[in-house]
Order: sequence, then C-alpha cells, then structure tokens
Amino acid sequence: MTGRLDLEMKFKDQQRNHQIKWRKNNISIKESGIQNGREYAHIIPKRIWEENLWIGIRAELTKYLVEKGVQAHSGTHNLLSSWVSCANLYFPIRMDQEFRRLMLGFLQEKIDTRITAIEGVELEFAFEGDLGPAEVLGETGGNRGSGQTSPDVAILVRAKNGKGIVLTESKYTEHSFYRCSARITKNSERRLSNPDPSRCMQPASECDFQSICHQSVWGRKYWDNLELSAHGKKILLRCPAAIGGYQLFRQQSLAEAISKSGEFSLVVSAVAFDGRNQSLIKSNRTSGVENFQREWGGLFEGEALFRTWTHQEWVEYVRQNGEGKVVDEWMSYINKRYEY
Repeated sequence: MTGRLDLEMKFKDQQRNHQIKWRKNNISIKESGIQNGREYAHIIPKRIWEENLWIGIRAELTKYLVEKGVQAHSGTHNLLSSWVSCANLYFPIRMDQEFRRLMLGFLQEKIDTRITAIEGVELEFAFEGDLGPAEVLGETGGNRGSGQTSPDVAILVRAKNGKGIVLTESKYTEHSFYRCSARITKNSERRLSNPDPSRCMQPASECDFQSICHQSVWGRKYWDNLELSAHGKKILLRCPAAIGGYQLFRQQSLAEAISKSGEFSLVVSAVAFDGRNQSLIKSNRTSGVENFQREWGGLFEGEALFRTWTHQEWVEYVRQNGEGKVVDEWMSYINKRYEY
C-alpha cells in the first residue's frame, strides 16, 4: 500500500507543481482560491474558473452547460481538475470539423474499425426515458453531472451496422475509480447503512455479489445488468466495485444495459487517462485486477466492449495528423498545460 501511495503522491505532486508554475503566466490574478475551506496555490478563485479552460472553448462550453442543463463539477477552479482536462482535451471535437475528423480516425484505430462517422459529442452524458440512469440503474433524483452515472464524455457514432456510443470516463491525477458508496456504516436521512460491509470482501469464487449487494437495498440495479465471466469469478478477490473500481463498475453496468436494449449495435465503456498515472493503472490490484487496462474488460460476460486510451495517445494522434491554425493553437496550449 505504501508503494502505491508513493506513486500517487509523486505523480500528483509533480502535476501540482507544474500547474502552479503554469498559472503564473496564464491566470490573470495571483490570488489563491479556496477548496474545502483552505487556500491552495493550485486552486484559482471560483469567479474566474473559465480561465482554467482553453480559450478556444470557453464561450461555447459555458453556453453548452446552460443550454443542456449540465452540472459542472464543483472543482472546476482546481488546476488539477479531471473534468477541466476532459473539456480541454475533448470538447473541441464537438465544435470543430477538423477535430471531429481526427477523433474519427483515432476511434477507428483505438476502439473499433466499424465506426464510420461521429454524430455527436456530449459532456456528462445521460439518456432520458427508458435508457436513462433512473430507469436502467435505479439512480433517481440525479441530473447530468450530479447524483447519477453520467460518463464524462460520450461520443455518439455511426457504425457499419447501426448506431454506436462510446461512454468515456476521463481521469487526470486521481488515484483510483473510488470505493462503493454503499459500504457506509452509518444511516443517513436518505439511506440505510450497510449492516456488514465485510460481505463485499469475499472472493468471487465464494460469493454471489448480486445477492448480498447493499446497493440493491437502495434500489440500484447495477448487478441486474452484469454477469461475471468465468475469468472474473476466478481472479476477483472481492466485489469489483468495493475498493477502487466503483466508477468503472457503474459505467460498465450502464453500457451493458444500453447494449441489451438493442438500439445500438456498438456500445463501449471506455477510460481516457494520463498514461503517467501508475497509481490509477494499479488501483484495483487488491481486488485481483493487476492492471485495469488489460483486465477489466474480461471480468464480465456481455456485448458491451471495454476500451482504454491515454490522453498522450490522443494528443500524439492530433500532432501527427492534424492541420490548421486551430489545431496548432490547441496543441500549443495542451503541451504547455499538461506536458503532452
């Protein structure tokens, strides 16, 4: 555990120091912002959070959030925000034809050769109605970006044999995909506490996780959409959502529910992340998953695919194949901002 924490702190500290250095010439004021009641040099004042965005997307993104009713993450004034890095890296695809052309080629290379066109890009995505998170996951009372499973970016595509969608969780300096919310031991106003969180820590070969899952007490349907593969039952030392895989688990459940609907011929649960973040890559080791990139997709039966790419791979693809002034300006910003 100490080694993993050292990896986490080393990478995150490096990026924090880099972002503090970057802000000196790129943020209009020196005043530190506040997060959780404390001032930090890598936090900018909330009132100028838009300066955390590449100037090429600021106007369109803020307009988009209002028009679509999307709740931006509370940490948008944090220079280490993965939500902001996701917007800086992938929102241009929604706005610009050259970026859309580039992402199409990238998806064909990294995801599936059946993809023939990009038809839409959405942040904090959720369907409404029968395929919405309230219906297929039992997540009631939420909205896009808050209180429900809303992939950071969804790329709606056309495939050779129908419609497709790539649901993407985007990470920057986070150390894991977080622990299951139902492993709480104190009652809240809305939810009963888990009487025995240790149940989640049994090997899959000895436990039917669906039958003991406390999320079902809360009305959540995650396991209704998922079935462990023979490989998953063999290697998992605990519920895959218990410690470091909760977000992956929820997105996989959503992807499988969408796939089972029959409305899409290609459904992908994807992760885009910083390739230097070794702590994230190894965040499920204690659950039996040594490397989430290689092993997560093999844990489940079903039709939904699991794919990953690094932000560095996307930026390098643009560097090698992109053309035009907008691409050049974006490349310069991303290189200085994130060292990609």
